Amino acid sequence: MDNPRRIIIGIDPGSRITGYGIIWSQGSKQGCIAFGQIKTDNDSLNFRLHQIERELRDLILIHRPHEAAIEQVFTFHNHQSALKLGQARGAALVATAACALSVAEYSARQIKQAVVGYGAATKAQVQHMVHLLLQLEKAPPADAADALAIALCHATSSRLSEKLMQAKGTLT
Repeated sequence: MDNPRRIIIGIDPGSRITGYGIIWSQGSKQGCIAFGQIKTDNDSLNFRLHQIERELRDLILIHRPHEAAIEQVFTFHNHQSALKLGQARGAALVATAACALSVAEYSARQIKQAVVGYGAATKAQVQHMVHLLLQLEKAPPADAADALAIALCHATSSRLSEKLMQAKGTLT
């Protein structure tokens, strides 16, 4: 059975700080390629969104991921925050579309369940598990850890989907 190495970019969008994490995945193994944060300037929102889109597109062109994964929007009590997060998410989606990447979306609960084994895990628990799973020298910043967790979730989820499809093929 052929298990090609896939490169996945995970994106944790935010209007001030957008985390990114790029991993490789082959079979049940994963490793870290790069991670970091896009910290936007204190410009008006349209310039911050453009910066997010431009920097993500540059990262995609440099690292050439095969797939992208992003966190689904969740409910906010503050409608202004929700709107800004949605706009930052839109900038990230435009960057992936410009590079012809397919994008998978996962809820925060799914991501935490996949990485920590508990859907209500704290940010610190996610950060710690990402550090351990990817055997990083030190724990990444919270936004980058979240992005790496999103990429890990996608690697696990897509691997499971492939196995289910293979099993389905042997049953018919």
